[in-house]
Amino acid sequence: MMGSLLTRPLLMVFGYVYPAYECFKTLEKDEPDIDQLLFWCQYWILLAALTVFERVGDLFMSWLPLYGEAKFALCVYLWYPGTRGTTNVYSCFLKPCIAKHEKEIDSNLLRMKNRLMMLGMLLWQKAACYGQTKFFEILQFASSQPGSRSRPHTAHNSRGKEN
Repeated sequence: MMGSLLTRPLLMVFGYVYPAYECFKTLEKDEPDIDQLLFWCQYWILLAALTVFERVGDLFMSWLPLYGEAKFALCVYLWYPGTRGTTNVYSCFLKPCIAKHEKEIDSNLLRMKNRLMMLGMLLWQKAACYGQTKFFEILQFASSQPGSRSRPHTAHNSRGKEN
């Protein structure tokens, strides 16, 4: 067992940095290969799903021996050309699952988006009301301070006495 002290950096390099660089190289070609772009899009979709599941998995399975090594191996399996891991996992598992529930997911996302927009508008209104109230309190405080009212100007001689 390598332990998380070693597997975590390896996972960052071989699960994120290396694939990101390969994706960058694919995008920056004069004529990008559509199959390679498809592959990397599928990889990043799978990695996003794995990252979400990882948060739950870490809570319940991180104590298992070789858990970190298994995550590392899965990431390498996904991008390594000889295994066709991304294509297999995406086509056999993720795509059918998402396609089956796509309408539900879309409606739930739309509902969540609408709720978040309503919450944002409510928070904006409350913040604006609070800001307006505080602004008027500051103006009222400033106007009630001694010396804030203008006094009639009188001429003074060089010694500071009134003429």
